[in-house]
Amino acid sequence: MPIYEYICKDCGNKFDALRAMKDSDAPMTCKKCHGSNTQRVISVFYASSEGRSVTHEDGGCGSCGGGSCGSCGHYH
Repeated sequence: MPIYEYICKDCGNKFDALRAMKDSDAPMTCKKCHGSNTQRVISVFYASSEGRSVTHEDGGCGSCGGGSCGSCGHYH
């Protein structure tokens, strides 16, 4: 099962949950305030291939978060 990241729109808490793919967008209760106004967010990760970065946390065009983005042509 994959780990998904969520954010609570009420208190701003970011948390993760181990859930089945079919449940990834189902309502989730905030682990801090126990509210149900939560949303799944895109996870940031880092990967490398043959010694070079293929993703990057602090760059990119904003819409892809770095790495190889077909919409802007930005590559790392």
